Amino acid sequence: MENPKDEVQAVQEKIRQLENRQKILLNKKSDAERKERTHRLIERGAILESVFPSVIPLSNEEVKTFLSNVSQLPEVRKLLKTEPKTGDAG
Repeated sequence: MENPKDEVQAVQEKIRQLENRQKILLNKKSDAERKERTHRLIERGAILESVFPSVIPLSNEEVKTFLSNVSQLPEVRKLLKTEPKTGDAG
């Protein structure tokens, strides 16, 4: 039978290993979420430029202002309040 002191050390080591494994898994999850967001932002930027090619030479602040102004148009506000009628999510 193991010495209780050795058993405690073995359990503490196992806890450390599991905590490290948890950190690794959480980091992988965060990395995957960040990559997914980055990909989505790039795709949406490309869509914006394809629909509104005139925004390409604008600064980021100018694009933000443009989109804010467009979002305030009554027709756009109405569209944003209604659910998409097709299953097309993007």
